[in-house]
Amino acid sequence: MTRARILLGGLCAAALSTSLAAAQPLAVINAEIFDATGAAPYRGTLVVENGRILAVGPKVKAPKGATVVDAKGKALIPGLFDVHTHWTPNGAPAVIPKIADAYVASGVTTVNDFHQQPESFAPRRAWLGTLTAPHVNLVARISTPGGHGADWADQATTRWVDTPEGARAAVEAIAAYKPDAIKAFTDGWRYGSAPDNTTMDAWTLKALTETAHKYGLKVLTHTVTVEQGKVAAGNGVDVIAHSLQDAPLDPGTIAAIKASGLFYAPTLAVYEPVKPGARPPADPDSPRARQSRLKFGYALANAKALYDAGVPLALGTDAGMTGTPHGSSSLRELELLVQAGLTPAQALTVGTAGSARAMNLLADRGTLEAGKRADFVLVAGKPWETISDARKVERVFIDGKLSFGPGATRSAANDRMTPPAVKAGALIDNFERADGRTSLDTLRLDDFDGGRDRSLEVSQVIEREGGGKVLSVGARMATKDDASAGILLPLTRGSVVPADASAFKGVKLSLRGDGGAYVVSLVGAAGRWTTKVEAGSQWKTIELPFSAFTPAGRDKAVFTGKDLLQVGVEGERPAGAKLWFELDDVTFY
Repeated sequence: MTRARILLGGLCAAALSTSLAAAQPLAVINAEIFDATGAAPYRGTLVVENGRILAVGPKVKAPKGATVVDAKGKALIPGLFDVHTHWTPNGAPAVIPKIADAYVASGVTTVNDFHQQPESFAPRRAWLGTLTAPHVNLVARISTPGGHGADWADQATTRWVDTPEGARAAVEAIAAYKPDAIKAFTDGWRYGSAPDNTTMDAWTLKALTETAHKYGLKVLTHTVTVEQGKVAAGNGVDVIAHSLQDAPLDPGTIAAIKASGLFYAPTLAVYEPVKPGARPPADPDSPRARQSRLKFGYALANAKALYDAGVPLALGTDAGMTGTPHGSSSLRELELLVQAGLTPAQALTVGTAGSARAMNLLADRGTLEAGKRADFVLVAGKPWETISDARKVERVFIDGKLSFGPGATRSAANDRMTPPAVKAGALIDNFERADGRTSLDTLRLDDFDGGRDRSLEVSQVIEREGGGKVLSVGARMATKDDASAGILLPLTRGSVVPADASAFKGVKLSLRGDGGAYVVSLVGAAGRWTTKVEAGSQWKTIELPFSAFTPAGRDKAVFTGKDLLQVGVEGERPAGAKLWFELDDVTFY
């Protein structure tokens, strides 16, 4: 068999399909190769077989029968690795398949996602396996009561701990979900622009890291102050996943961080005062604008000081946060590392080998070496000389498969907002299971207002008068105008796969409460629909046809019942008031 030759940009590029790449070896020839090992770039060939790099070097030849990509005039670099992202529905893009598209198109082939609840890990891994997507490490979250990361989430999403015993128990519970790492919110400083959250003490942090390491789990932290950077260094943290930015780093802290062996991922992209495409502040001399520039200056200088001291850096962005889009922010982070004082070659190595080392994955990816995962990017230009050339992505290969660029075969699942729906059964929850899970074998979620001052809620299954069990919810409302408390019943594990309830007419439930109004919600992949009911001290059965539900807030999505994720019941009460209700026999009818 003769070698199939494919010229970059040529009409025959479409021949390089995923199936072809998988069926025979692939050889990228005449490329300028930056392998991120520390070696100088060179002209050479890279050969892929079965998703791994078979050989790479200046004297490597394309094997007989290989599909050949002639990369003359192009650069070949390892895929980028972003160790700090949030695949949140509030980000840009907002849905998982489009987030995956954004990373692949930017040459980012591995990411850590800090956003989702552990209950979602298994179904998300299954869904991601159907997409054209980067490799996604799913990271579980631990904070303190009143801490950052706990200010919007219940304990099914972010565990709250404030003692060593609590930290050990939290890691033990999380480990059952097989996370790829743990994120600990250890620093409550709110950048001088809001009241501080709580901060994790050293004893709790040490217990957390020691327990995580027993399970082989890296610990990355939200740490943003110099003082807490020293605490992280002294208590087993593997990666500081933010910038220390309240002050310049002193020599003692730099020495402590270096001696600890931890990695530093400064997420400069999320802190840039005026992000690409954004309007500058109306008053550049306002206290807020000046403070933002001051903190960013500290962030840049501290990243360079740590790098110069020998502290290894990794690439992280906090993408998914406001003004920090997925994919392009990873490329911006490279540019900001150069702005901080690294050379383009150093920044490119940080974004590839550095991140892989930080996550203990360097034996598998991060450099272009024989035996490693075939994740690599063809770009125009020489990004090791001009870092902005990293934006000139032409082709992206993940596990040796062409995933972006001319001839790429992209999964049709990337054009669907959700995985295929499962048919909903009638019973949602009768609260009879002894293990505390719903009748659908899902984990109930407490659903209360967010913020530093939050309503205090207790939900538990109790005995019902006359037999059986019910869910009891009680709360003391926070001092705010929109205080609320309630529960969500996921229709599938982790609220990832939607349930199709279009065969039913509505929702039925038994309810009693304090006499006030309650909101019943249907949460779908496309929106949220609500209706109000009232319940006093006597049980009553309520039937709510789907036609009674209206879009919540600014939602304009049309209700179909085909993509439902959760059913919820909550109440809103005045600041400082108390709320209670009991719920039973929640079904579709």
